[in-house]
Amino acid sequence: MIYLDNAATTFPKPPQVYAAVNDYMRDVGASPGRSAHRNAVKASRIVFSTRERLASLFNVRDTSRIVFTLNATEALNLAILGSVKKDGRIVVSSLEHNSVMRPLRFLEKSRNAVVDIVPCDTNGGHDLYRWEAALKQRPSLVVVTHGSNVIGTVAPLDDLGALCRKYGARLLVDAAQTAGLVPIDVEQSAVDFLAFSGHKGLYGLQGTGGLYIREGCDPLPLKFGGTGSNSESDEQPSFLPDRYESGTQNGPGIAALGAGVAFVMERGIDRIFDHGRKLKEVFLAGLSALSGARVYGGRGPKTLPTVSITFNGLDSGTVAQRLNDEYAIAVRVGLHCAPLAHRTIGTFPKGTVRVSFGCFNMEQEVMTLCTALAGICRSK
Repeated sequence: MIYLDNAATTFPKPPQVYAAVNDYMRDVGASPGRSAHRNAVKASRIVFSTRERLASLFNVRDTSRIVFTLNATEALNLAILGSVKKDGRIVVSSLEHNSVMRPLRFLEKSRNAVVDIVPCDTNGGHDLYRWEAALKQRPSLVVVTHGSNVIGTVAPLDDLGALCRKYGARLLVDAAQTAGLVPIDVEQSAVDFLAFSGHKGLYGLQGTGGLYIREGCDPLPLKFGGTGSNSESDEQPSFLPDRYESGTQNGPGIAALGAGVAFVMERGIDRIFDHGRKLKEVFLAGLSALSGARVYGGRGPKTLPTVSITFNGLDSGTVAQRLNDEYAIAVRVGLHCAPLAHRTIGTFPKGTVRVSFGCFNMEQEVMTLCTALAGICRSK
């Protein structure tokens, strides 16, 4: 299988990620933060070490401000549902994932919230004048996807952070697609909340992720329960990270995430991004020779290695199925859980074929994909 669905989950993982899971399960096994015996202490140290690596990656000064979640979706729900009060106003871009839009639609009905959508252009470009006009309405929260999972456009985070500071809005960044692939500095970009997944650009396992919470931001927890701390009280702890980490943590997953972050930092974010950019350029060159292939979104050097395409006269689902069945090539097809983004680029409701490259893909695989697509187009 040629795996080209890295925007959903990166695969394969670095060898050290597999080793971290194996070592944890065989040699540690205990619950972190729950006991004082040797193996429990090892587990707690692994969790702390992973938190430290993430803090270094995102320039977070206080490691306790990073809380672990099941994925970016849970992190986004924690920040949104825990922060927006009754009659609150939220501003978002028109490229947002359903992990953002569905909680907001819930708040519209349950808390009479107002959701303003700032339209991006068909290439995913952001108009800062439109953003400022929306921010003049004094929203309490701004939510923006740092990198589109549909077309790979990267938002101007520094500019948006400055606007949020100017108008007193808190900034929640969905970094599911960019963590580990694009440099993120929460201080420089004035980010209040940063939601990230562990299984994409950080090369960890599914079921891991986290949320950075700036000091002074205090969302209500999504869940309450045992934390291994303040056990004499039946009240939820008020300090971080315990306030938001009820229940036994995913020790093997956090160990793998720590190994994945270490891999990214050792290889270098710029090097990983540059590799994906070069593969994308090869792919776009190959697509240019195919009549009827239409590429959506920006193609510049600062876009993610994600490409959405349609083919005249061919159903996108059929293309993806034939790639799988006849060529053993894995891609993603449909709306990618982001119908708002597809409305923006004009591909709703049929969606697109999405190709996304990772750091373990090779140029020969891209050439094989181009040859396969040429064969499918000829036989339509």
